[in-house]
Amino acid sequence: MAGSKGSKYFDIFLNYKFWLTKKNGTEILGKKVLSLLKDIDNEGSIQAAANKNNISYRKAWGDIKNAESILEFAITEKKRGGKDGGKTVLTEDGKNMLNAFDELEQEFDKAVYNTAKKFFHKLNKTQR
Repeated sequence: MAGSKGSKYFDIFLNYKFWLTKKNGTEILGKKVLSLLKDIDNEGSIQAAANKNNISYRKAWGDIKNAESILEFAITEKKRGGKDGGKTVLTEDGKNMLNAFDELEQEFDKAVYNTAKKFFHKLNKTQR
């Protein structure tokens, strides 16, 4: 997207990150915790989600508990198991947050793509 092949901007791309914070700047949710939440929702297990994200169970559990502590509400819930074992699921608040963040990210992606396209178009015009 940056420029046509041979352009001095050919290998330059615009990347961005965003995350939720408290008013005081304390990070609540970013890509790492959101990835864990998605995988917990799909797998039904913190351990499976941790494995998919290449982190330890302890780190995954700690990141989730830290987010819940800052949010002051639960985003996951453990279900005790019977013969098949227990599982972890997202609470309604957790699912709502995950879905809303996904929608927000899609909107940001569209806006950033369109803005970056204009930006690089202007850069490539000035190169001539």
